[in-house]
Amino acid sequence: MSDFTLWGFDASIYVRTVKMVFAEKGFTQFKQEPLNVLVGEQRTPEHLERHPFGKIPVLDHGGMRILETPAITRYLNDVLPGRSLVPASPQDRARMDMIIGIVGSYGYGALGNGVAGYHLFPDYVGGKSEEKRNAGVENGRKAIKLAMETKGTSRFIAGDLSLADLFLAPLAFYVSLTPDKDVVFDVDGFARWWATVQALPTFAKTQP
Repeated sequence: MSDFTLWGFDASIYVRTVKMVFAEKGFTQFKQEPLNVLVGEQRTPEHLERHPFGKIPVLDHGGMRILETPAITRYLNDVLPGRSLVPASPQDRARMDMIIGIVGSYGYGALGNGVAGYHLFPDYVGGKSEEKRNAGVENGRKAIKLAMETKGTSRFIAGDLSLADLFLAPLAFYVSLTPDKDVVFDVDGFARWWATVQALPTFAKTQP
């Protein structure tokens, strides 16, 4: 199972999610081909053949090409040995899938582009916009609040460590580097979850 090729660079939020899955599975036999989206490498003709919308990550394995992080991470969870990162119960799987969807549909744009983009890579998100930053803080807090309410008294979002935590953690990392972190993270239950996630060896191992 050494013929895995991961397209995307380490600074990507979603590439880190995929690499955390590899790390949680204890699997290191994959090849990574960096593509720096900050300088437009995802828009080359070669990559547009891999992903017609010019996104990363892309995973190649055994003659199959897989696009989009939810599909990639589910696939890796299924084909790699080790503890499953998908909960066994239908209820916990629904919790996991719900937060993965929330992060992708609302959290990424708000926190990744609106907050982190404003402070850390403004040129990539079209310049500094106070309107987008303020909306990012507001909607980002909503996404985090829903994740923490979904987590409830569990240690992780869907009971045990799952793909949901690996989707939110890399996004929270970039927010943690900004002056808006205290406002965005001021959500009941977040501090404990964040400390738990940061203590994961795989979180430290995959830090860009």
